[in-house]
Parts: sequence; C-alpha cells; structure tokens
Amino acid sequence: MSEPSYLQLEGVAKQFGSFTALQGVDLQIASGEFVCFLGPSGCGKTTLLRIIAGLEAHSAGRILQAGRDISTLPPAQRDYGIVFQSYALFPNLSVADNVAYGLVNRQRPRAEIRARVAELLGLVGLPGSEAKVPAQLSGGQQQRVALARALATSPGLLLLDEPLSALDAIVRVHLRQEIKSLQRRLGVTTIMVTHDQEEALSVADRIVVMNHGRIEQVGTPMQVYREPASAFVADFVGRVNALPARLEAGGVRLGGTHFDCPHPGQAGREVTVYLRPEDVLARPLAAGDSNVFEGCIEKIEFLGSYCLVQVTGPALGPHRLSVYLSLNFLSEQGLVVGARLPLRLLPDRMRIFA
Repeated sequence: MSEPSYLQLEGVAKQFGSFTALQGVDLQIASGEFVCFLGPSGCGKTTLLRIIAGLEAHSAGRILQAGRDISTLPPAQRDYGIVFQSYALFPNLSVADNVAYGLVNRQRPRAEIRARVAELLGLVGLPGSEAKVPAQLSGGQQQRVALARALATSPGLLLLDEPLSALDAIVRVHLRQEIKSLQRRLGVTTIMVTHDQEEALSVADRIVVMNHGRIEQVGTPMQVYREPASAFVADFVGRVNALPARLEAGGVRLGGTHFDCPHPGQAGREVTVYLRPEDVLARPLAAGDSNVFEGCIEKIEFLGSYCLVQVTGPALGPHRLSVYLSLNFLSEQGLVVGARLPLRLLPDRMRIFA
C-alpha cells in the first residue's frame, strides 16, 4: 500500500472454548481506506470487527491504531464510531439527541452540539429532522441517523457491522453509494462487515475475504474477482463455473476435449477449472481462435437486461456451462432453448485449483 498503515492487526486470534473463531489474523489498513470484511456466516468477520472495537476480548495478538497499541483498551478509550445492523437508536430520544449523544457525553458546548448535529443531518440527507423520533422514520432514514451519530465525534475509524442488511434492495443499493460518497468526502478510515458480494465489490477499496476464521485473500475488488487466490474465493465471490478436469501439456482435458490454458501444474493431475459466465464468449469468433466448440442451449434464465444461459455440448462431456448473454443478443440471433451456437472459453480467464 502507498498510504501509511493506520490500523494494524498482528496475529489476532480468538477462542470460544474449544472453538477457534479467528486464526492468527494479520492485516494492515491504510489511512482513509474503505475495507470490507466479506465471508459467509460464521467465518469470523463480525468477531474480528468486535475485537477491533473492544466489544470482544481477543485470545492472542495485538491491535495498533495510528501507532498506538489499543489491544487492551476499553471501547470508550478507542477512537471509532460504529453503526450496527439493528440501528440501535434510542427510541425515546429525538433524532437530534440521538446524533448528539456522544458529544453530550464529552460535555461539548450546546451551541457546538447544535451546529454539529445540523451539519451531520445535512450530510446524511436528513436536514430539518432534528425533532422527529426514530419511530417516525423509515428504516433507511434510521440508518442514516445511526451513521450521523457514529460520525458526530469525528472518529478516526468508522466500523459498519452489516449496516444495510435489514433494508430492502432498492434502499440498500442507494444508501451504500451514499455511504461510499460520504466516506470519500470525510476521508475516514472505514471497515464494513458484509456477506453481500455485490455490496463489497461496489464500495470497497480492498476486500478481505474470510473463511473459517482466517483470511483467504486481501485485494482490490477487481483482483478478488478476476484473480481469486483459492478455490473458496473463486466460488464465493460472484457466479462461477466449477468444472472437473485433468492437466495436460499446454492445457486441460475437460469432458474428453483438450482446451488450451496456461498452468504451472504437472500433467495428469486432477484439478477443477473455474471460469466466470462472462468469460465464455458467444460473439462472432475468428478462424484461428482456440477453445472453440459448439454448445446447445438447455435453459435460459431471464435476469432483466441479460440472461443466464445453461449450455451443454459433446465437447463438455457431462458438464454444463453457465454463460451470460445479453437480452438483445438472444433476440437478434433468435436463440431459444435447443438452439446451437459456437462458444469459446477464454484461456487466460481459466483459473485452476487442486
């Protein structure tokens, strides 16, 4: 990273009795970076966030924030704001009092508090809502108030624990972009926990993919999607074809057919080829292209502007391929279930894992 490290985790581990929730996590996060912890339920991402916040004690390792060891400090002595999935607003307090809560505890002057509350409500798109109570707001509006409250004390670190998962899809998409825009404007270092791949890919500077209490890969959204470091990452992040194959000189044998593919492995080894649906081409192909075969459409799943098409073919043996095709392409070519079309597997997009 070009930016200096703002948050540093060194060998952070957590045991719950005989269960290992985190296995020696090492991670550096730069100042002003937006990082997403992504993984399935039970992978340890929320436990790690809670350890950073001081809401959970770790079993081993240490945490440095801006060069200061905060490993044993209570939450009140750590420099962060946090937003939970459940909003956690005080139902009996007004919006203004909810946002001002941390400032009141720090005994800031009333005029300063009023100005800061008005400024933050303007930032999150709720100007003039000071007198309302949480019950008068929608879920998205309540989460905006929770975000404003977390930012009220100008923390160096913003922690977001699945903040959008309780919202409906349209609100979720809109609010995640607003959070990203606000984070960019304020320059606050941010960690968001999510199990939503699309959410992580759309807002993160870097994604930390976790599984079984350890980090599988750290990288930009493009790196994690295009260059998965493990079979788990390839399978978990985005849709993918996973095809059993055998390594051969210069490629792989898949369903009885040789396909060109660069690989460092030994011929004869049994592997799995991972290939994204968009990396199977159906557009006009050149005469000298490799990895071309004829496919037969077995199923078309309509997904709006594009379709997920299931394809079979003699070259694939018993295997099926998922291919993304635009709705316009299907219409122009008159493609329906049972139609045949030439396809090509892109050699440089095929990822191979044991």
